[in-house]
Amino acid sequence: MLAPVIPAATAEPAATGTATGPGYSCRFCGHRLQDSFVDLGMSPLCQTHVEPHQLNAMEPFYPLHTYVCSQCFLVQLPEHVSPAAIFEDYAYFSSYSDTMLQHASSYVDMITSRLGLGASSSVVELASNDGYLLQYFVKRGIPVLGIEPAKNVAAVAAGKGIPTVSVFFGRETAQRIAAERGRADLILGNNVLAHVPDINDFVGGMRVLLKPGGVVTMEFPHLQRLIEQNLFDTIYHEHFSYLSFTIVEQIFAAQGLTLFDVDETPMHGGSIRIYARHQEDDSKPVTEAVTSRKAVEAAWGVTRFETYQAFGEKVKETKRRILQFFIDAQQQGKRVAGYGAPGKATTLLNYCGIREDFLMFTVDRSPYKQGRFTAGTRIPISSPERIREAKPDYLFVLAWNLLDEVMRQNAFIREWGGKFVCPLPELKIYD
Repeated sequence: MLAPVIPAATAEPAATGTATGPGYSCRFCGHRLQDSFVDLGMSPLCQTHVEPHQLNAMEPFYPLHTYVCSQCFLVQLPEHVSPAAIFEDYAYFSSYSDTMLQHASSYVDMITSRLGLGASSSVVELASNDGYLLQYFVKRGIPVLGIEPAKNVAAVAAGKGIPTVSVFFGRETAQRIAAERGRADLILGNNVLAHVPDINDFVGGMRVLLKPGGVVTMEFPHLQRLIEQNLFDTIYHEHFSYLSFTIVEQIFAAQGLTLFDVDETPMHGGSIRIYARHQEDDSKPVTEAVTSRKAVEAAWGVTRFETYQAFGEKVKETKRRILQFFIDAQQQGKRVAGYGAPGKATTLLNYCGIREDFLMFTVDRSPYKQGRFTAGTRIPISSPERIREAKPDYLFVLAWNLLDEVMRQNAFIREWGGKFVCPLPELKIYD
């Protein structure tokens, strides 16, 4: 069993996006960061929830100011807090979302068929969370290994019988796993590529662990969708990078990996899934989808600075619209409750200054969050049963990426005339 690898919080800052004096350097190319993308002020860590006994204590807040590199156009948040501090005790469990489970099951069906995976194959998932995805490989008799840095979440996966090690992934960890367990036919990661401050080491580790004929798939929120749909609340401290296909192709190429295919998925407001192989592996030709995706991003302006300049003003206007909804609801004597306490809620609530005077409470299916309070804004988090008891006039869907699921599960609010409110990409009220 691999021993946990916890990076030192006092690691020397390098060209990985860590603060270096008054400025920062790009975590991919090392170029000095000077150009702002959007400044969302100060915010606490998104997956830290306040215990009742902590209500009178101070919370740490960190700058939520993102930059765009003028050299490689990677949009990024400097590393203000170490990954060990963020992921040591994590509050996000994917298995509490039916949408996530269905997405995971469909992916396993697809990739198993496409790669011909079986009992002699080896699958490794990076940031495997509570085993929500790997469980579907296990049911097929396909050997798996989950790599999950959050110890509390990894323990849940292990309790389900899913082999899991609690380590931070990079070249060193990859070398140890390859030596002890062999290399992988498939390395996958959903919504993890944005979570690593040293993205070069992380991608380099994939090359070390991947078999010569193996495949990597990574799924991540698409920067183009973030900008076009104004999804500012997906910016938080756990997301160090905001990724386009164009920049990811450069990052993987620098580590000897070629992107040979790409899909689009609706997750998190619009994501893309990339497929990578060793550069020497000519058995997997680059598809037309790659050429098309690059052309779409080029036409959109992925390497034009003006593409990124107007985002900050769009965010300010969105904040005004959200606050106007709450002001109007208060003046009309309407009561508003929230649904969800995801990471994105921390950004939205703190940036907009929404507290209990606007939002009575929010609910979440995860027992880990219930009985606690939202970070920074101190809004109580209850179980979903609270909705029936309180009968709010509006259910403000903070987990808007799961809107269909939330509306289906809580359709009963229409019994008393309740309505759903989705804040993004534009605030919309659903009867």
